[in-house]
Amino acid sequence: MYYACNTINSHIGNLSLHLHLNTNKMERIFSKSTLREYWETHPETEQYLKTWFDMAMNSDWKTPNDVKQTFATASILKDNRIVFNIKGNSYRLIAKFNYQKQWIFIRFIGTHKAYDEIDANTI
Repeated sequence: MYYACNTINSHIGNLSLHLHLNTNKMERIFSKSTLREYWETHPETEQYLKTWFDMAMNSDWKTPNDVKQTFATASILKDNRIVFNIKGNSYRLIAKFNYQKQWIFIRFIGTHKAYDEIDANTI
């Protein structure tokens, strides 16, 4: 089982927006509710996903290489997508970045097995 966030509008009501005025930190992650829904059905991921969220929101990433400095095991894909290993690589999280606006879009969360069944470059 995995969660993919393909439409932003379906998550706007539950969106957790974090605005950091006068800083260059990430402004928004679309959407924390996607993370929350996943950890509610997979409670063993909750602390790991919360930690990822907090680290991402407090980061000043301008390039994929900046992300790699924080998450050395992350894999850089095309189209500003990055794959993160969650809970010792038991789970994968794919995020698409808009570095200019400092936005992150959650594209996929799932087990390593579920990850192997999708195309990480297009999801």
